[in-house]
Amino acid sequence: MIPVFFINTGIILMENLWAPWRMEYIAGHDKKVDGCVFCEAIKNPDDHANHIVFRGKYSFVILNKFPYNNGHIMIIPNQHTNDWLKLPDNVQAECYKMINLSISAIRKVFSPDALNLGMNLGKAAGAGIDEHVHFHILPRWEGDTNFMPVIAGTKVISESLDSAYTKLKKAFSEIEL
Repeated sequence: MIPVFFINTGIILMENLWAPWRMEYIAGHDKKVDGCVFCEAIKNPDDHANHIVFRGKYSFVILNKFPYNNGHIMIIPNQHTNDWLKLPDNVQAECYKMINLSISAIRKVFSPDALNLGMNLGKAAGAGIDEHVHFHILPRWEGDTNFMPVIAGTKVISESLDSAYTKLKKAFSEIEL
């Protein structure tokens, strides 16, 4: 059924969206970690459970647990800091290499029309986790900002994290550094 909006009558007919994994975020019942969630993820050897798709010497690539789009990943230095400028040059250089590797993997897996790349330094800049610097890379497609987020305030993520993890993990293993 195609959603139909009757603005003058106040009648809105819409299909239901089924995304039960979002309830964890909405309800705020996410497992609370003592300390930094990124530092805890890098210490855990279970990459699948943490959705870590690639590990470098000084940084790692992880799927965003609460993505804005399918394939939303983050590049995170292993060193805990909230200040990019406090990272040694070799760590910054590896993060930039991880960005290049990530762009290649996302293009291979998702064939996006474009990408958003960014870093929010500090809470006022929009950082949800401001105590540990990280880059975001989001695949984007023509028309991915459709009526759902504009009118209904709802974003549709059409692929599970586990499915995206499996595809990206394979792509990262096939791309040469």
